[in-house]
Parts: sequence; structure tokens; C-alpha cells
Amino acid sequence: MNTSLPLVVASIGEIPAAYWLAPVGGILALVMARLFAASVMKRSEGDEEMVRIAQAVRDGAIAYLKRQYRIVFVVFVALVIFLGLLGWLGLQPGLSMLGVPLAGFFSGLCGWLGMKMATNASARTANAVKKSLNDGLTVAFRSGAVMGLNVVGFALLDVSFWFFVLSTFGERFGISGGLVEMTTIMLSFGMGASTQALFARVGGGIYTKAADVGADLVGKVEAGIPEDDARNPATIADNVGDNVGDVAGMGA
Repeated sequence: MNTSLPLVVASIGEIPAAYWLAPVGGILALVMARLFAASVMKRSEGDEEMVRIAQAVRDGAIAYLKRQYRIVFVVFVALVIFLGLLGWLGLQPGLSMLGVPLAGFFSGLCGWLGMKMATNASARTANAVKKSLNDGLTVAFRSGAVMGLNVVGFALLDVSFWFFVLSTFGERFGISGGLVEMTTIMLSFGMGASTQALFARVGGGIYTKAADVGADLVGKVEAGIPEDDARNPATIADNVGDNVGDVAGMGA
């Protein structure tokens, strides 16, 4: 018979009622994010030209993030090995090698979901503004709320999960279960989210700045194409960088 199940059930019963606000709030945030995303996706993207440009930006942003996440994965593998070595030497809690990559995963997931929502909402917002400013504001606000609610929801669930694990099974890992000690350990997990956000924010910023300069020099100066004209390929790349750096980076 598994002896861990009664321990888990007993631990759940001992959790103060106020502590359940965090995981319940996280779940509600994710549900609201899904509802807002569905309402935005029901909107029309507009005419054929708007759809074509939005799709080009969307494809570019997804391709960039896929490439970036492959590099970040290698960094996290090295980071997990390093944290595992520190845990083996007794210099760092062993759970850090699990908590850090999990936090990084949630960070990257928030960035990915936010970027997809932004690239899907851009043309829909522009098309909604044709009807009224209030309609366009509604689409823009709800698409932005998806990003914020996802960040809050996943963060609350991640912290709640580790709080429960440390308070229930902490003694098996040499943790007394005290609130101060658990909080100190969970703070180290923020390094995982920060590492992921660093690549998304800085990498996207460098990418968009390179595209911005290219659009100015080649498109506007040499070819005589306006800076934000869709005929300028660098303009598409510039918008890709804006979505990756300002949306995925800030969200992560």
C-alpha cells in the first residue's frame, strides 16, 4: 500500500482555508484568459491584404521563438546539471534543479501564448477600429488581458504547487518545513523565469533593432519605400521583433 497517499490527504486537510485563494485564483485567471482569447479569435481579421500581412508577422514570430527556445533549452540543460552538482555538494537545495527549469518552462509558455495572442489580435484590432474606437479598444484590451492573466495564473499555480510540495515532503529533502525556509527556496526558482525572460527580451530587442535599422537604410533611403510600408521586408521583420521582444519578452 502506498503510504504517501494518506500523508497527502492529511496535509491537504491541514492547509488553512486562506491559502487556497492562490491556486483557485490561478485557475480562475487561466479560465478568464481562455474566455478572452476565444472572444478575440471570433473577430474578423479584415480584408485579404490585412490577413496576408498579419500572417507574415505571425509566421516570422513563431519561427523566431522556435529557434530561440531551442537555444534556451540547451542553456537550461547546462543550468540543471550545474544546480544538480551544487545540490550533490550540499551547497544548494536539491529541489532547485527541478524548480528552476519548471519556472523557466512556465515563463516561456506565457511568452509563447502572449505572442500568439498579440499576432492574432493585431489585424482584428485594426479591423474593429473601422467600426468604432470602442470596438477596437475592446479587442485590444482583451488580447492584452490574456497575456497578463496567463502570467498571474501560471505564477500562482507554480508557487502554490511548490509550497504544497515543500510543506508536505520537505523533510525528505532536509527541509524543516518552516515558512521562512520554504520562501527562501522558492525565491531561487525565480532564476528560471528570469533566465527565460532575459533571452526573450534582450534577443527580441536586438532582432527588432537590426530590422529597424535595415528598414531605414535599405528600404527608405536606397529604395525609397516608406519606413512602415508592408512592401519593405524589413518592416515585417521589425514587427516580428516587436512581438517577440515587447510581448513574449515582457510576458516571460
